[in-house]
Amino acid sequence: MNDVFHIAILVIKKKFKILTKVEELQLEQFKDKYLFIKNIRFDSLKQKVSEHATIDKEKAWNIIVDKLENRSKKSQILLFRRTWFKYAAAASIVVLLSLSYLAINNIKQANTHPPVIVNTTIKAGTDKAILTLGDGSEVNLDTETPYQSKNIHSNGKQITYKPKTDSGTAEITYNYLTIPRGGQFFVQLSDGTKVWLNSESRLKYPVTFTDGENRLVELLYGEAYFEVSPSTEHKGSHFKVLTQGQEIEVLGTEFNLKAYRDEPNIYTTLVEGKVTVSTTNIKKTLTPNQQLDFDPVNQRTTISRVNVYNVISWKKGIFSFKSMTLKEIAKVLSRWYDVEVKFDNPALKEVRFNGVLGKDQDLEGILKNIQKTNFINAYEIKNRKITIK
Repeated sequence: MNDVFHIAILVIKKKFKILTKVEELQLEQFKDKYLFIKNIRFDSLKQKVSEHATIDKEKAWNIIVDKLENRSKKSQILLFRRTWFKYAAAASIVVLLSLSYLAINNIKQANTHPPVIVNTTIKAGTDKAILTLGDGSEVNLDTETPYQSKNIHSNGKQITYKPKTDSGTAEITYNYLTIPRGGQFFVQLSDGTKVWLNSESRLKYPVTFTDGENRLVELLYGEAYFEVSPSTEHKGSHFKVLTQGQEIEVLGTEFNLKAYRDEPNIYTTLVEGKVTVSTTNIKKTLTPNQQLDFDPVNQRTTISRVNVYNVISWKKGIFSFKSMTLKEIAKVLSRWYDVEVKFDNPALKEVRFNGVLGKDQDLEGILKNIQKTNFINAYEIKNRKITIK
């Protein structure tokens, strides 16, 4: 109930334009969790609706609006601590009822069956990667195998490259960082650029950059979040990312790039700053909260505004499923848990699901939450193969 009440507070404060930046982010996150709010028991929603069904929701909301509109900003803030606490409580009932009816009225009423689990617990992914050095040799990186060389240091959770110290020119040496299924990893390049790599990804990059020259890396496949060191700190050298017929040029910014081999399109999402995306036929500049969807086969691009939180939640240890089909969700889960997912009924692939779930839990915990919607009747876990029924 605390979460629901907190949503009500944020909604009211937004109405009267007194939200802080932190609260704005919280509200965006809550919006994305309207079917599954953490710590609110889904199976108790029907009971709560029944208990509060006699509340006049419109009247409760109007009381709050009337009271707040006659108060100064200062007293509006104090409102949540003192006199009008009961009105915020009434608003929380409004929010709760909305959540309840969304959850209950949009769920098909079907009998569920207990899951069939055979001989395995599938744990969440971990920090791990394969580092390919300039001579072609490979080093397995994980929490139990740190690695150290002249220019490289890894504690098994991340890898850091030392900046170039001499001004001479030398042949460029490239390294590759490959993230397997069931893994993730962080790398800080020699110019200070930070890159978070998602499961089933591969990045190519030079061991050192030369200030004044373009800093070029390539996402061969997968998903990466870039926090780019500004060009002003490197004698104006631009940072460029290549991937499957697309080039992204940045001066210093943060963006997400998704280019999986089993997905037809490439998605570039800008979080901060400005980037220019170029293909054979087009050149587009993105502003924050814009996403460019590129179809490399047909050379088509589409730009749209997106909720950045949903796009980059993977980097924060969260699955944010915003109106995603179970087929799309199955791809995400198969990469993170290193499993194969199949559907007994093909129609289930197109069922859409909304939810926010932690990536640190066992796969069974994720499947149980999906099963609670009654969209699926059961699931079977056998070795590393999952069957949705």
